[in-house]
Amino acid sequence: MSRHAVLRINLKAFMSNLNIVKKYAPKSKIWCVVKANAYGHTIKAALKGLRNTSGFAVLEMNEAVFLRENGWKGPILLISGFFEKSELSEICQYKLTTVIHSMWQIEILKKYHVTQPIHIYLKLNSGMNRLGFDKDNFIHAWNELYKLKQVSSVTLMSHFSHSNSKRSVRKQVKIINEIANKIQKIPLCLANSTAILLHPETHKDWIRPGIILYNNFEPVMTLESKLIAIQNVRSKKFIGYGKSYYSRFDNTIGIVSCGYADGYPYNINSSGTPVLVDGIRTQILGSICMDMLIVDLKLCPNARIGSI
Repeated sequence: MSRHAVLRINLKAFMSNLNIVKKYAPKSKIWCVVKANAYGHTIKAALKGLRNTSGFAVLEMNEAVFLRENGWKGPILLISGFFEKSELSEICQYKLTTVIHSMWQIEILKKYHVTQPIHIYLKLNSGMNRLGFDKDNFIHAWNELYKLKQVSSVTLMSHFSHSNSKRSVRKQVKIINEIANKIQKIPLCLANSTAILLHPETHKDWIRPGIILYNNFEPVMTLESKLIAIQNVRSKKFIGYGKSYYSRFDNTIGIVSCGYADGYPYNINSSGTPVLVDGIRTQILGSICMDMLIVDLKLCPNARIGSI
């Protein structure tokens, strides 16, 4: 490999983060959310690092199929439900749980001959105003599903729009409880990442950690490369494209073999962004190039060509 940019996934960090989530909600089962290719960390890595979860929640059918074909036998939740009638055959084939958030999905399910009953997560719009039945229509949707032979079980699912706010969560929980009290013993799946951390009263039967599995406790992903050049820059000189950084003092800079072609965000406010060189925290200087970026080495006197 001629270039040095490498993306590393720490499976032990995955495991550690999941264990921390379990400590926050010890009585709840866990849907590890691995949508969008596990937030860019790859489904393959997530399957290895999060194998002690109760189940996986995905967005697309191909993610669910990948999990099944790579040995996952536990529950899988289609977190936004099915998009086409044709997907119901795969839901049955791969034994998936699906969200129902709209009446059109129920109408399709009514007419579909399933090979085995399907577990349903019925979404209540308790304040997010994105997907789901409002409180005036949820009970009707639940009654429609309850009488279908195509349905194995129904769980009430909802999503918090502002989990950092106790007032907002309390308002939504009031609506959820109002509905849940009308349906005896209906399982509940409410808490997203922030609610898991801040609102233990929302944990219920299942929780849905997403972003906290990847970087809230211990970062799972590391973008790593090496210094390919070191330059001594005199004071009162510009560095990099567009004269975006002006060096007021004599400085030593390092050129790293990594840029936006390798996934480093081009539009990030680069100057001042922290980066480690030989384990020492320093900063990026100037604009991100396609295949290079520039780092400040004044705090890294032992840096050399090949330093990581």
